Amino acid sequence: MRKITLEQVFEHPITQKYLQRSGIAHAIAVAEYAYIFAKKYNVNTDHATKAALLHDVGHYTWYRDGEWDYELYRENDIHAIKGASRAHKLLIRIGEDRHAAKEIAVAILLHTDSYLPEGELHLKPLQQVVHLADEADEEADGNHHYKKIDQHIALERIRALDIQIDREEKGEKSSKEHV
Repeated sequence: MRKITLEQVFEHPITQKYLQRSGIAHAIAVAEYAYIFAKKYNVNTDHATKAALLHDVGHYTWYRDGEWDYELYRENDIHAIKGASRAHKLLIRIGEDRHAAKEIAVAILLHTDSYLPEGELHLKPLQQVVHLADEADEEADGNHHYKKIDQHIALERIRALDIQIDREEKGEKSSKEHV
């Protein structure tokens, strides 16, 4: 049973502050992709969608002359490290299960290898789902961070994901009871 909904995470002022920097539309799209990939790969959809929603909360605003400076970002990026820390602290603060908060934070930490030396990461399934979901919504030169969405539409999409996750959990619980 989930302790914290995606809507509770989304509506928190800390989430709103940092999603404004990295793009709410991108965060929601990645959460929706994460749900799809989590179902496909039999990964916890609640953890996957929360990690996906929060995956970019560590972004620093790498702007030069009012425009996103992609090269400056690539040279100096540690958003996954900062985001994992922020997300973990936020999730614990709002009452998320500590084990779940840690798994979600580690998935955020490993959703990109942009801050690591060249080489392939060996990701666990939840981490892979968040990585794939982020890639699925990626656009050239970081343009995915500039997509716009009305706040009420964003909230509707978050609520729709919560409903899907709740239905899935109820379905899993009832199917386990019949075994």
